[in-house]
Amino acid sequence: MTDTALPPVMPGADEPTADPDQGKAVFERDRAHVFHSWSAQDQIAPTPIAAARGSRFWDYDGNSYLDLASQLVFTNIGHQHPKVVAAIQEQAARLCTVAPQFANDKRAEAAELITSYAPEGLNRVFFTNGGADAIENAVRMARIHTGRPKVLTAYRSYHGNTTTAISLTGDPRRWGNESAAHRDGNTAHFFGPYLYRSHFYATTPEEESERALAHLEQTIQFEGPTTIAAIVLETVVGTAGILIPPPGYLAGVRALCDRYGIIYIADEVMAGFGRTGKWFAIDHWNVAPDLIAFAKGVNSGYVPLGGVIISDAIHDTFRQQVFPGGLTYSGHPLACAAAVATIEVMREEQIVEHAAWLGENVLGPGLREIGARHPSVGEVRGLGAFWALDLVKDRQTREMLVPYGAGGAAAAPMNAVLAECKKHGAWPFTNYNRLQITPPLNLSEDEAREGMAAIDKALAVADKYVVES
Repeated sequence: MTDTALPPVMPGADEPTADPDQGKAVFERDRAHVFHSWSAQDQIAPTPIAAARGSRFWDYDGNSYLDLASQLVFTNIGHQHPKVVAAIQEQAARLCTVAPQFANDKRAEAAELITSYAPEGLNRVFFTNGGADAIENAVRMARIHTGRPKVLTAYRSYHGNTTTAISLTGDPRRWGNESAAHRDGNTAHFFGPYLYRSHFYATTPEEESERALAHLEQTIQFEGPTTIAAIVLETVVGTAGILIPPPGYLAGVRALCDRYGIIYIADEVMAGFGRTGKWFAIDHWNVAPDLIAFAKGVNSGYVPLGGVIISDAIHDTFRQQVFPGGLTYSGHPLACAAAVATIEVMREEQIVEHAAWLGENVLGPGLREIGARHPSVGEVRGLGAFWALDLVKDRQTREMLVPYGAGGAAAAPMNAVLAECKKHGAWPFTNYNRLQITPPLNLSEDEAREGMAAIDKALAVADKYVVES
């Protein structure tokens, strides 16, 4: 796709009629009975959502929001795509559910489609219910395959909220899960590349790559190469910053894994299925991992689904040896029908190609131009429909707009920026000092410019917190 004529238009119902009383009832029922994740329950006020379509959703007061977060970075084809909704309805009418020990046509078809976009030699899929249990099972496969216990991952990372996945996670959400009863003790962390805040005193991407790889190899040596089963890496770090690996880094990780007999697990839960303008983000660097964890965009989140794409070598380990894992809903027919329809839509409507075009021609140039005008923007980075603004109090010192791990009053500046975005009809993704723009991949050029105009206005709030060095 090389122009803006091809992004699909979502046909269907008009925007919903405002009903504030119903919205109040939904809110009150939620607060009376729903326990929310990652929250102090008395400190939140979740917005009741009435409807969604395409790149927008509506609250019960009739306010429309451009979904620049794709919810939690999963509605890759937008909300309520009619072909996927129809596929779910058709499957529900024929076979809603079946136990995973049976074969079902949609699970087999989904696995075939998914592996057709994976690197050569990764030909089978173990289906899970989401990204966290994909990571959990990928690590289990690696440990059994190698006979080793330990797993390494980066400090700037998020891998999920099951025991092993949260232990692997580098961001502060791990801290509350660090008791002996709730952590996997065979995990260790290292610093991945992040040139803007380099831990290695690098001044170029090449230096950052070389020094980060030297640090990783030293970590391997100190942890004990023969104890390490796997290295788990988000191909493009998502929640923790949308960090693009510098040239040579992922190839270097592959080489280190080969040198020390370590399994390379690519976490593509957020970056996969077109988010970066490739089917898998790993395709940008032509590197083949041993296992790929996926979820989110595989079916745009319409029905929960995740999985592990497995190399032939690891599959061979379990030809005669039992794999000690499984889930009641592995390969659920409704979820797999949604995945098949989503992948077909992405192919027919050239959504991956459009995401690449959007990043290169609209989001990238537009966000960089906005960033250059606002002293609160330290760096703009991204690929495809996967972008971050790194917000600072001081461009010279690169002091973060809010401190790492900040909550409560310390997070007030970012909360104010987010509130201003919503005031102007845009709903981005935020994490500490970062404003992340991760819209549906079929966002139109006009919608992209609308969203960037809202962000431009909101950054005026961030600028008020800038101090002169």
